[in-house]
Amino acid sequence: MPEIVLHYIWEKCLWAGYEQQTTDGRRVEILSVGEHNRNAGPDYSHARIRIDGREWVGNIEIHVCSSDWTRHHHHLDKAYDNIILHVVRTADKPVWNSKGEPLPQCELNYPSDKDYLSGLFQSAQQMDSAIGRIGCAEQLLHEPGLLTEGWRKTLLHKRLECKRASIMRLLDITKGSWEHALYISLARNFGFHTNSVPFEELAINTPLSYLQKHRNNLFQLTALLLGQAGLIGEKEIELQKEYAFLRTKFGLTPLDASIWKHARMRPQNSPELRIRQFAELMYKSENLLSKILDTDDLGALSELFKVEKMGKDSIDILLINTVLPYKYAYAMHKNGTTDVLSLMEKIPAENNTIVRQWRVLGQVVKNAADTQALLHLYQNYCQHHECINCEVGYKIFQDRQLTLF
Repeated sequence: MPEIVLHYIWEKCLWAGYEQQTTDGRRVEILSVGEHNRNAGPDYSHARIRIDGREWVGNIEIHVCSSDWTRHHHHLDKAYDNIILHVVRTADKPVWNSKGEPLPQCELNYPSDKDYLSGLFQSAQQMDSAIGRIGCAEQLLHEPGLLTEGWRKTLLHKRLECKRASIMRLLDITKGSWEHALYISLARNFGFHTNSVPFEELAINTPLSYLQKHRNNLFQLTALLLGQAGLIGEKEIELQKEYAFLRTKFGLTPLDASIWKHARMRPQNSPELRIRQFAELMYKSENLLSKILDTDDLGALSELFKVEKMGKDSIDILLINTVLPYKYAYAMHKNGTTDVLSLMEKIPAENNTIVRQWRVLGQVVKNAADTQALLHLYQNYCQHHECINCEVGYKIFQDRQLTLF
């Protein structure tokens, strides 16, 4: 059986009505299956279960066989220390976390009919595609024009407003410092989704003022950021020495290195490389906020982020997710005007799973303005079944009402 089928059974609660217990005979009640994690780390987060009456909240890992746990080296990875239940089809051996603590395991009890499981496999393949979560997929396939240009523009505006709200919350944290807030936002987006949260924690735990004291020394900036991330290599002796000095000087505490995700990642996206690039950006970009706000030339904006091994696609993502939202938020704050929407139209379309699924449904995707609108539609309407609040869903609903009457 492919592991994806077990994921489907778990996520769709097809085990409901079947008694579950740990391999040592304790009763298991599944209160919430958690949130599916499609990046590195445990399969499901924020799950809630009850074992022999005691409630647990944490992560779930799913394997076909228990032995896959050690085969995937989870027993050595601190990222898996918060596993509250190891869900398997076959428990062929006990498992432990990196602390040497034994983990409860459950051989998931569910319908075992072969024809039924074959059907599940086909459903699981559909579920693994974003198209399976777009409620109006069938209608859009036949009539792509249901998603109008006007609705796209509204969605893009809504996305920019959401990002502006996030920036305003950062301004509260930084006591109104736009420069400090930009630093935290840039750091988060240097994590490129997979490591966005650890990068944000790194920026919050390493105040901009400390970096500014050493802005003219790239080696010290690199040592400070890598050291704070807990990611200086064992053989990087000089960086270790420099960080030890800076840590004492500023009274800093580094992050736990286990929060960074490395699995299923290309070398150019490794957190170590991204942190070195971020250090280089801090080194070369004095008065970065002013430079961003003072130009509407896309080429000049891109030039600000040219650091070693940073490709054009990565720079475009920084422009889309940080630079242009900051220009927009600042203009709104000053009651001014902004050319952000036209700049967004000059940036090539993003290429990710969600965007590719919209293309499958016949949607024309020309530039970043299109992709940002479609991402907002998917993440804020489709995923949450807010069809009645979506122009497309409401139109389909009205047509069905007219058919009935």
